[in-house]
Amino acid sequence: MTPPGPRIALIHATPLAVEPIQAAFKRHWPSAIRMNLLDDSLSVDRAAAGRLTEAMVGRFLELTRYVVGTGCQGILFTCSAFGPAIEAAAREAGRPTLKPNEAMFEQALAVKPRGAVLQAGLLATFAASIPSMAEEFQAMANARGMAVDLQSMFVPQAMDDLAHGRTADHHRKIADVARQLQGCDVVMLAQFSMADASEAVQKQLPCPVLSSPDCAVLALHQRIVNA
Repeated sequence: MTPPGPRIALIHATPLAVEPIQAAFKRHWPSAIRMNLLDDSLSVDRAAAGRLTEAMVGRFLELTRYVVGTGCQGILFTCSAFGPAIEAAAREAGRPTLKPNEAMFEQALAVKPRGAVLQAGLLATFAASIPSMAEEFQAMANARGMAVDLQSMFVPQAMDDLAHGRTADHHRKIADVARQLQGCDVVMLAQFSMADASEAVQKQLPCPVLSSPDCAVLALHQRIVNA
């Protein structure tokens, strides 16, 4: 009998992120014991406030303390508009903790650019996530001494389509906007919920298209199992 893998806590701010990350674990790390914690009011409150507040950071710390108390060996946040809150949680967690797009950004920065500057594209269906993600990507590039040019694009109404079961419309709208990123060396899908649209996006672009769930699971596996 195969022994069970480590317990991984998955913390979500939208139910739309749950299925994509579960699918990624089934593909890459099926033995991991996954627990899911969802507070879907976080995304609502973040969009309404227009910024990340101290109260929201406190809520992330409380969620982290809860999952640490369950004995999890690693934590993965799937919510992409809360970078500083997740960084604060990671400092307190005392175990491997990943922001949702951290591993995807690392993989994107490993792509060899055609010129002196890496031309990167970021497609998002949650507008509030773009500023913090762009800042994080630039900071990671700066730490590596890399020159990057990030073009971020919001896909309006796509997340609403997915929430109401209009999956084909969701994928089509993302792919349509992706056509504007033809000159990029790499294109990233910002939200976990966009992962299933990656094939449709890839058909529109000659460059690699990265989605965060697969990158995140592989990176967390590396940190925990191969440490």
